[in-house]
Amino acid sequence: MSTKLKSLRVANFKSIREQTLELDSLNVLIGANGAGKSNLLSFFKLLNEMIGGRLQNHIEVQCGGASSVLHYGPKRSPYIEAELIFSTDTGLSKYYLRLVFAAVDKLIFAEESIYFQSEGHMVPYEKVIEGGHRETALRALADQASELGKTPPAKVIRRLLSMCRAYQFHDTSLSSGMRNQVYAEDNKFLRPDASNLAAFLYGLQRDDPTCYSRIRKTVQQIAPFFDDFELDPSAVGGNNVRLNWRERDSDELFGPHQISDGTLRAIALITLLLQPRESLPTLLVLDEPELGLHPTAINVVAALMKQAALHCQILTATQSTALLDEFDPSQVIVVERDDATRVSTFERLDPQKYADWLDKYSLHELWERNVIGGGPF
Repeated sequence: MSTKLKSLRVANFKSIREQTLELDSLNVLIGANGAGKSNLLSFFKLLNEMIGGRLQNHIEVQCGGASSVLHYGPKRSPYIEAELIFSTDTGLSKYYLRLVFAAVDKLIFAEESIYFQSEGHMVPYEKVIEGGHRETALRALADQASELGKTPPAKVIRRLLSMCRAYQFHDTSLSSGMRNQVYAEDNKFLRPDASNLAAFLYGLQRDDPTCYSRIRKTVQQIAPFFDDFELDPSAVGGNNVRLNWRERDSDELFGPHQISDGTLRAIALITLLLQPRESLPTLLVLDEPELGLHPTAINVVAALMKQAALHCQILTATQSTALLDEFDPSQVIVVERDDATRVSTFERLDPQKYADWLDKYSLHELWERNVIGGGPF
């Protein structure tokens, strides 16, 4: 893994007052409901929307305004600050942003900065992006540098940020994208909600049959009745595709509305984790991947996560004791929220500290007994 997110610092975002987190290849957040796990993951969703040029829409429509994402509102926290340090083949790269509260419950950029490692020190790129803009200026700065014939560091940072992708497959309603037809060529990457799942699988079936076969066989492990997908666009108007499928030893065709919620989420997870290695994001963020899964499927997904973590970073939050037991203590980050300050804290487990306990108990038993924290007690 030549590129990785080495560390993240976030300040004044939701329940996070200020937190610096060192990231490994596999990072598993545990904690009580409301401790702040999903708040950290949602920061990466904000980054995804920002890089796509949709920050204002995300803040207004999906978050309900800037006041909802600022730590206890703009009076207490008038800005959000973040710093991401990436390790690459050429050294360290850092991106810094500061978003400030503005009129009509908005957030605008006060500053965007790019730093690169030089002779062992982080130094600013020759141009620090000035504040006052509503959407990220990384694209404009990259385009400007390209026109001058220079290597555009902003383009490098933009690419690194775009490869930190947050996924959540909770919406399996009848109106969800996974259960409806989608444009067949919308298959460049799997969307955060897997709304283009059928198109993505169709692309793999056509262009990477070996990868598609691995996905199909893994789906059969968690759904023994399943035989294969039927993804012919001509069956849905020529340009669209739908997640049709067949059972083993049967010619009857079934539609996506005839897949259970848990099975549909499992298919999306398996597809995400078994996609071609070169297509994996730098950082893959998953919120409660175990939702609705059978214990056997949880074991399969855990194995796939560990396999994918050899080639990309994974940051996930879970409430599943079965999933937790699949990981090493050093991969676990305990999230707690202080009753007095109402601030979320994140602390990686030290296996040596709990070595005697781990000789007698499983990781989930220590969690249930509140030995390692992360409980509602």
